Amino acid sequence: MSHPVWPHPVAAITQEERHARLSQLRQSMQAHGVAATFLGPSESLRYFTGLVWHLSERLLGAIVTDENLTYIVPGFECSRVETLPHLPGDILSWEEEESSVALVSRLVDPAGRLALDDTLPLSFYHAFSEQMGTGRLVDGGPMLRAQRAIKSPAEIALIQYAMNITLNIHRKVRDTISPGIAASEVARFIDQQHRSAAADNGSTFCIVSFGPATSLPHGADGEQILKAGDVILVDTGCRIDGYHSDLTRTYMLDDGDKEFQRAWAIEREGQLAVFEAARLGAPCDSLDAAARNTFARHGLGPDYRLPGLPHRAGHGLGLEIHEAPYIVRGNRTPLSAGMCFSNEPMIVFPGTFGVRLEDHIYMAEDGPHWFTRPSASAFTV
Repeated sequence: MSHPVWPHPVAAITQEERHARLSQLRQSMQAHGVAATFLGPSESLRYFTGLVWHLSERLLGAIVTDENLTYIVPGFECSRVETLPHLPGDILSWEEEESSVALVSRLVDPAGRLALDDTLPLSFYHAFSEQMGTGRLVDGGPMLRAQRAIKSPAEIALIQYAMNITLNIHRKVRDTISPGIAASEVARFIDQQHRSAAADNGSTFCIVSFGPATSLPHGADGEQILKAGDVILVDTGCRIDGYHSDLTRTYMLDDGDKEFQRAWAIEREGQLAVFEAARLGAPCDSLDAAARNTFARHGLGPDYRLPGLPHRAGHGLGLEIHEAPYIVRGNRTPLSAGMCFSNEPMIVFPGTFGVRLEDHIYMAEDGPHWFTRPSASAFTV
């Protein structure tokens, strides 16, 4: 299998760490009374085996049992899979007229239960249920995601490195942007900068919004041209060895707008309230409540009403840009060391502007730490 040259000063995930992940998964399987787990073409497959594959109508994945790791691969894709980085394991192939789920089922103890990757499409679930019966199928999502939510030091180091790259690019944008520039031009610049930093395939996403479009949390369709006095919102990220960065900055180029400055200060206060609420053992929803309570004291909201915070205060981050734990009302999951999540309690003033300051937190044994330091003012990043 091929191993491309690693261009970064931070270490990639090692085979030894992946073996340790599989050992932990097998312990969870035993605790849940599961004989085998099927990993679909998902980030969980990458997490446990290192194999990167994208979903199609043909089933490809890996089945984990107490003793074995076995890849299930369409026959004509075997030669490609063999060239890709992955943990050693048997490769079993199926031809076009054969049943891939029947091949999987033969590897499961006839009296045992199979946990399915929760990202598998419903069509595959139906095929498994027809082959094995619904009573033998288990939702593997809670088991897989609980393990993935606790990041190792190596994972945190990769996220930190990716965040540093993206924050530096935000600073370059702030130093070069000026009235008359198109949002698409800014997005191209950011992508080029991510590619220059050897990020995986450049920017994973990029939202560049000016003026009233900043009140739309995920941006507006069509081109925008920056005008003097516009609020600027830039939200972007990259991946390093699959691990995401995700940072948002909102600012103006001059200090003439007192309404924006007041809103920015409230947003910053809400972001700090989330950080202060992030204590080991605290339920995730208490952080969301901390932001909403802060905004309510300033007459914003309450709840999801606008002007105010229209969405959750944060999301977990790792191999997926949105993953557990979610910082949202009703999520009573307690914070644990190793959890990583965004802190972005956006304030929206419909049709006028929005302010989102997004940094991420990782939980350590001594409590919360910033991946990146929050913005210092309404005119900097």
